Amino acid sequence: MIVDYALYQNGIRFTQPSNLGELIQKAKSDGGFVWLGLAEPTENEFDKIVGDFKFHPLSIEDAITAHQRPKFEEYPGVQALVLKTAFYEEKGSQISTGEIFCFIGEYFIVVVRHGNGAPLVNTRHHLENNPEQLAKGPYAVVHAILDHVIDCYIDISIELEADVLQVEHKVFGDTRESASQEIYLLKREVIEFRHAIDPLLSPLQHIASIGARNIPADLTPFFRDALDHLSRASDAAAGLDALLTSALQAEIAQVQLQQNSDMRKITSYVALASVPTMIAGIYGMNFDTMPELRWEFGYPAVIGSLVVITVVLYRKFKKSGWL
Repeated sequence: MIVDYALYQNGIRFTQPSNLGELIQKAKSDGGFVWLGLAEPTENEFDKIVGDFKFHPLSIEDAITAHQRPKFEEYPGVQALVLKTAFYEEKGSQISTGEIFCFIGEYFIVVVRHGNGAPLVNTRHHLENNPEQLAKGPYAVVHAILDHVIDCYIDISIELEADVLQVEHKVFGDTRESASQEIYLLKREVIEFRHAIDPLLSPLQHIASIGARNIPADLTPFFRDALDHLSRASDAAAGLDALLTSALQAEIAQVQLQQNSDMRKITSYVALASVPTMIAGIYGMNFDTMPELRWEFGYPAVIGSLVVITVVLYRKFKKSGWL
């Protein structure tokens, strides 16, 4: 589906002529570039517009099917940038990912978006209100999209950090409620988050490098700034991953410690019960020659011995921390 398209000359928006092909020809002849936005286009919709551009078949396939790794590729006359968008759903503490595919040429930029993460409507409006930046060409649009997507990454890292701290309090708090499931689910979301961030570092380093092909030199500082923000988001995600790993190990250690404590208590109570059981078993045997059975103080002596031995064992286990 075509979301919006227009010709930009010196940062000013023009929508006439209305035909996309004529806009491209005007950009080639009079200067400027065409910015075309598509949202989850079908193969038929993409075929209708691909005739106005010279895209490589492999890049077309990637743009339609999505599910690509963040990357930056160069084709004859066209450069392609793939970004992963991310959206944090507070209801289920889940991260939903999407994809943005940018075709960048000398006279055009085509942006194909999949998923609901990082909508670009405000990005276009923001750039149109800054014609001086927009006049720098298609890569000014690329920078604005990158900046918006990376800002979303930073916002998500803040949300995730709050969830991780909450889980940490649960693990190291006084409650005995298990947090293993929450840690696992959070770790899965952090890994999904890192799959969006980390692969983008290398393409952005290439774009931000001085002398990168077809990228205006005056935009290089902007891309370096975006790279710095992306590195911060990547470091934050790595830190959250490490915290969750430590929390999971601490949770497992606490579970094992609790199990050991329970086993010590069970062993102690079995030991306390074994002494009376053993003595009762001895006097339950049917032997004729057992003199203490006819002793006047035999029964009180046995009961007293049982009580004394049991109390001594109980105090010893209590002192050792087993009970």
